[in-house]
Parts: sequence; C-alpha cells; structure tokens
Amino acid sequence: MTQGGNPRLRAYVDRESPLPYYVQVKEALREQIESGSWKPGDRIPSEPELCDIFSVSRTVVRQALRDMEDEGLVVRERGRGTFIAEPKIRSRSLVHSLAGFYQDLLEQGTAPVTQVLEQEIIPASPKLAENLEVDPNTPVIKLVRLRFVQDDAIVLVTSYLPYELCPELINADLSHQSLYAFLKREYDLSIARGRRRIDAVVASEHEASLLQIEIGSPLLRLDSVSYLADGRPLEYFHGLFRGDRSSFDVEIVRNQGNGRSEEIIGVD
Repeated sequence: MTQGGNPRLRAYVDRESPLPYYVQVKEALREQIESGSWKPGDRIPSEPELCDIFSVSRTVVRQALRDMEDEGLVVRERGRGTFIAEPKIRSRSLVHSLAGFYQDLLEQGTAPVTQVLEQEIIPASPKLAENLEVDPNTPVIKLVRLRFVQDDAIVLVTSYLPYELCPELINADLSHQSLYAFLKREYDLSIARGRRRIDAVVASEHEASLLQIEIGSPLLRLDSVSYLADGRPLEYFHGLFRGDRSSFDVEIVRNQGNGRSEEIIGVD
C-alpha cells in the first residue's frame, strides 16, 4: 500500500497558469493513477501532506479530492484517509450496440464470469405479459444471473423470454457463454431494436449481499425490452449495476427519416 508522502509524487502549482489551483492539483494526482504509480487500494498522501507538496491551501486540496471522488477516482474513508478506487467497468454496448455486455467485455480483453442463480419456467405475470406481448400465464423462461469481472460482482441481471421462441434455453449452460450467442446459434434469433430506461436506485439487503456491497449503496437499474426484426419482443430484462464500478458510454444517432434518435441495447 502506498503511504502518505510517497516520494514518487513531485508536483507544483503553476501560479501563472489560468487553470485554477485545484484543477492543477487534481490533474497531477490523476497522472499518478494513470501512470500506474498509484494502484487501486493505495492510500494517497493526507490533506496536510498534499498542501505541503503543492504549496496550496487545504481548501484547494479538498476541492481537488472532492472532484476526484465525484469522478470515481478515489474513495475517502473517515479516519483512514483517501484511497485509489477500483476502476469502473465501462460498457458501450449496453446503450448503442447489439453486442451485449458479455461480448463488449470480451472485446475489451476481459472475460466475464457468470453465476446462474435461477433458470426456470414461470407463468407470465400481467407486467411480463404486457412487456413481452403475450397472454397472462403464458410460459416464460426466467433467468437470473450474477456477472463477475475479475472476481468482483458487477451486475445482477434478470431476463424473461417467451418459452415458445426458445424452449431449449431452459437447459442451456449459460455460465460460460453469451445468451445472445446461444439464441443466434440455436434459433437464429437476433435483436433488431430495443427501448430502455435507466434509473438510480439503492441496494436492498438481498441485492447488496449478492453484489458484495453495503445495503443502500447506489445502483444503476437498466430496464429494457428487446425486439426481433419482425417486431416481436424477444426479451424483457432489468439489470442492477454497481454504481461504484459501472459507467456507460452513450452514442446517439439521429435518424434522418423521422428526426428521432434511437439506441439499441442488450444485457446478454
């Protein structure tokens, strides 16, 4: 663990620069992280030590650290100090691609691990029936999966799919394969479009236990219905992403025909 006053940090504030002092301090500290000098879990110098290093006031240092905390770069713990945060998992495909979470991470060089918690056939509730456009009590496959990245639980995903579209899914081993890859390979089913909603929520006791976080920790909840090319719903899902480890990159494309912006999303 890096201790306060690490001699590798040599920095100063340019008094002639138009940049505010706290911005210069923040960028100098950011460079330590991006260069690998400071790693996740390392404790950085204390506020008084940073004041001495940069020859600035405590107000400047506190503003720099506050901004870094807001950006998810550091975690400040009362009575212990400030620590480098674990990096967030960036996902592009969740908001504008057909690849899905699993494929997106593979393309970034990270192999996610899946723990299948539930895989069963249930009757469609009124809400499921509405989202999947089926009659109430129609057989639906329910999948509950916990996704890990480098041993950390990142997202809890619950998916519902019409049983008649993919009956063998109930027997599929999804612990080491993408749901969407299975649907394409076995049934030639592919998502063509989707609609989604993202909310900020807090973790319940059950969710916190699974995601290895404190009760009440922030989560990003993504709800979506994904459709086939012929307009039939293929999947209704909601994913609960750890707020401290997740970020979404969003790309919005204007449809020249009707002037609307559309996004396609998936959590496979």
